[in-house]
Amino acid sequence: QKDSIAICNVGVEKMDIDKKPELECMTTTQANFYNEQGYLLLENHLDMSVIEALRGEIARIEHTAYGMTESDEKLDLEDSHRPDEPRIRRIKLPHTQSDIVRDLMYSDAILAPIRDLIGANIRLHTTKLNMKSAGYGAPIDWHQDFAFYPHTNDDVLALAVIIDDMRTENGPLKVFAGSHKGPIYDHHVEGVFAGGLSLEDNGLDPDKAVELNGPAGSVSIHHGRIVHGSAENISDRPRRLLFIEMMAADAFPIMGGMTKFNDIEEYNQRMLCGEPTIAPRVSATPVRIPQPQPAQQGSIYEIQKQLKQAGI
Repeated sequence: QKDSIAICNVGVEKMDIDKKPELECMTTTQANFYNEQGYLLLENHLDMSVIEALRGEIARIEHTAYGMTESDEKLDLEDSHRPDEPRIRRIKLPHTQSDIVRDLMYSDAILAPIRDLIGANIRLHTTKLNMKSAGYGAPIDWHQDFAFYPHTNDDVLALAVIIDDMRTENGPLKVFAGSHKGPIYDHHVEGVFAGGLSLEDNGLDPDKAVELNGPAGSVSIHHGRIVHGSAENISDRPRRLLFIEMMAADAFPIMGGMTKFNDIEEYNQRMLCGEPTIAPRVSATPVRIPQPQPAQQGSIYEIQKQLKQAGI
């Protein structure tokens, strides 16, 4: 039974010309673009009723930050947060805090395009809702997700639901097209994992990064190996992204990575669709192990503070 939420927004005429029978909702052009460039933007992919529902959930969860003095297992607070003036930079695991997020995560609106890219058997890695409030939303330095959680193959990606209109001034996600086919860069500072990389040291020109801009209701998808980051929000508008990170069910975490894996029973409960397996698919994929871990544990915001301390 198809979910009521709108799935891939592809015109009928284009679909007839450009869609292979084995693709559920994407065109071959879209699938090929993702494979070659490492990212994809689907504009106006979700109904605005879904976006309004997400905004309502954010407002509800934001209210719980009043009185908080430090981050906890549910909310990651900005450094400038005050108990009487809450500032949140991330809602952690929002699918565990909101039925609306959880239902969306299991919907065809989210899973159909992912099945077209990495197959029918999909496992959840994690969810997070990154908040960039107007005028101060924290940036995230350049990095590759795969540097945090290497797997036996690289059918690993992140889908981002664009909750607010995304433009240059409010800190959009930026990617280096095609970098998912290159190396996993060194994300260490003085031998300790720091969760980010130096563009200059690796010959990457920041002017060549592509902004994933789009109206609210769009979604972007980026490969786990692509170099990406985002700037501070300097606008008078918020910029909120709901990330759902997923992988093929036969992509298993490599020891030393940051994927939490208690036992196979718990791991199989993360299946979003299809069937689990205990036979990992191993490909010739470059990896680095994010070890040793920094003394300052926490979210990527905390880990990346080492970059600023080192002047990167």
